[in-house]
Amino acid sequence: MTVPILVLASFLVFGLVLLVPGDPAITLAGDNATEEQIQVIRDRLGLDDPIHVQYGRWASAAVQGDLGDSLFSGRSVTKSIGERLPVTVSLAAVSVLIALMIAIPAGLLSATRRGTWLDTTATVGASLGLAMPSFWLGAVLALIFALSLGWLPATGYVPLTENPFEWFRHLVLPGLTLGTSAAAETTRQLRASLGDVLQQDYVRTARAVGLRSRVVVLKHGMKNAAMPVVTVLGFQVAFLLGGSVIVEQLFALPGLGGLAIRAVLDRDLPVIQGVVLFTTALVVSINLLVDLMYGWLNPKVRAA
Repeated sequence: MTVPILVLASFLVFGLVLLVPGDPAITLAGDNATEEQIQVIRDRLGLDDPIHVQYGRWASAAVQGDLGDSLFSGRSVTKSIGERLPVTVSLAAVSVLIALMIAIPAGLLSATRRGTWLDTTATVGASLGLAMPSFWLGAVLALIFALSLGWLPATGYVPLTENPFEWFRHLVLPGLTLGTSAAAETTRQLRASLGDVLQQDYVRTARAVGLRSRVVVLKHGMKNAAMPVVTVLGFQVAFLLGGSVIVEQLFALPGLGGLAIRAVLDRDLPVIQGVVLFTTALVVSINLLVDLMYGWLNPKVRAA
């Protein structure tokens, strides 16, 4: 289903041209534009051609990696995305890493210590993590750890190839801001899934034959409880890519979020189309990877 989904997404993304109120060329050119300037934009976008011809030309170029040029800077949209993509991917990767570092221990303790203060603490913490808005949490973290304590930088980005340590330091606060909600949702899912698995007959049999509790939980329980968790984590990664817009602005990270916001403010349609199409393809690819992981986690899925 990946291919037809991408084709449908391309229809919707291209439809952004049709959703611009009035004449797209006049809207993009501005109120004080001359007829010559409007015609230049019309020619660059091919607005005088039939819709199916416009879509075919745009889709053919997009398949070859050409997403057009910015109406304002004249730079290649593909090149602009390529320059900012490492920042957004780095932020998402660090966020997922932080989420897993929090969610796996918390979910394990909560599932294996049902009804104890550890379970209550993990449940309350997960609820708080889901309730806190990312922009508020990011501001609080920056105020405490950057401005008050001076432990971590509040803004900026250092490429991984330039200095790995500084790269990680600059991504800790935004990664924690984004990863908190992902950690909360993953913790809740792991608690529920692992709790159900630990009640199964084969788990009780494993305990009855004398296997240690650690072996039962980690070897037999975790892998069988992982499928729902992987599903939720896949959704969270897609959310992180979309939710990074606010966090990138808050911590002054030069990622895809800033590019998208600037394109919207400038009504730079080729850039908007390129960012939306690329992000959609990335999210669909992540969902495909999640589906493939099902076969690795569960042999029954491979057999089916």
